[in-house]
Amino acid sequence: MSHAGERQRFDVAAFIDGRSIGWREIILLVICSLILFIDGFDMYFLGKIAPAVARGLGEEPSGMTKVFVWQQVGMAVGAFGMPPVADRIGRKPVLILSMLSFGLLSFWAGHSHSLAQMAVLRGLSGVFFAAMLPVGLALLSEMTPRRVRSSFIAIALVCLSGGNIASGVVAAWLLDIYGWQIGFWLGAALPLAALPPLLLVPESLAFRVGRNPRDARLRSQIGKMEPSITLPDALQFHYGQEDDGEGRRLGPSAMFARRYRLQTVVLWAACFLSLGNIALLANWLSTYFQELGGVPIQQFAKWLMIGFLGGAVGTLSMGWFMARSNPYWLICGFFLLDAVALTALGFVPFGTALFVGALIAWNFCQVGGQAGLNTLATLGYPPEMRSSGMGWATGVGRIGGIVFPLLGGMALDTTLGMQAIMMLIAAPALVIAFLVLLLGLGSRQQQESPGAV
Repeated sequence: MSHAGERQRFDVAAFIDGRSIGWREIILLVICSLILFIDGFDMYFLGKIAPAVARGLGEEPSGMTKVFVWQQVGMAVGAFGMPPVADRIGRKPVLILSMLSFGLLSFWAGHSHSLAQMAVLRGLSGVFFAAMLPVGLALLSEMTPRRVRSSFIAIALVCLSGGNIASGVVAAWLLDIYGWQIGFWLGAALPLAALPPLLLVPESLAFRVGRNPRDARLRSQIGKMEPSITLPDALQFHYGQEDDGEGRRLGPSAMFARRYRLQTVVLWAACFLSLGNIALLANWLSTYFQELGGVPIQQFAKWLMIGFLGGAVGTLSMGWFMARSNPYWLICGFFLLDAVALTALGFVPFGTALFVGALIAWNFCQVGGQAGLNTLATLGYPPEMRSSGMGWATGVGRIGGIVFPLLGGMALDTTLGMQAIMMLIAAPALVIAFLVLLLGLGSRQQQESPGAV
């Protein structure tokens, strides 16, 4: 606490940063990790079993294009629309609504009778699915001490790869036993099972201060978190250092204040390319190898599970290195190696040691690189617009997730071979590396300029 005139001020950010890790922080980490596990499972499972789903509903694999596109349309709508709601009414209620709605819609999608019906249901569920990652990470970053924040975010993001691996289990072993519906039923069960423990998670203190520094719930929540603390009656709550007023404006427009403009534009472009590529590969890679390489989806899924371990290691590595090195150079290096690995997948023989190495390197760099972009977005905006900042960057990425899978479906109908397709897919990673380098140079120039705000 500090004095400002005759009024005592209580810095909520300093309070959180000074706390030791207790059961509340651990429960929050577990819940957010589970949310991201669900995100990783649902993001990838459909692409792995797409040919089986299409033929199970009496259509060709290329017919899945409309499902992938409408799924991404829904996620784009949700990514733009839901995080600003979380910045207005709170992180916790938006997470509860999203997980409940997504679970019910996923269960319904498992009973689809046509690809058209599935496309509608996946589009609707995508609205709620898109909110879980940015809102969950915003809550986690705001309620954990700064000294462990990057590590906690990295641990949670590892569960994206865990969900990816779990979706591989569905494709490799459960598909033949239970049919294509099993992925949708598991995707519905996970968020519904996560709802009860989510009720134990407190609302973000940073959100409460940003919305109303006189909110009586602030005093009550801080008292529950630290019973030994004494809070005087005349107390003014605030979060971190005083800003210049730009960051205090609520709503997405604050992302284009002079302080955040370069970061916003570059992050949007990078997320458009990165999440677009992730969506394309998640939806079409298994189909490419089956249709162009003659590799059964069950066999390819088993190899992918090995590669996905690289994603888990990449996420943890990104969190560890970001706390100890220049994050911009680090992320740039991840995406450069990502481009090399993607190109190699089209040239090296399937199933060889080089192929497995390329799979691991691709997942290591793709997931780790996206984790780096997510962390930059999470830590680069103040609490008043943190969900919106990350959510809108993700929303632009979801637009990429509409465009890229559409192009991926068109590529399947052309005469392009595997090598040409993989080289084209590798190109966006090179552009991302350049964009992140540009952001790093801009950030350093801003820090060196005395008048930069």
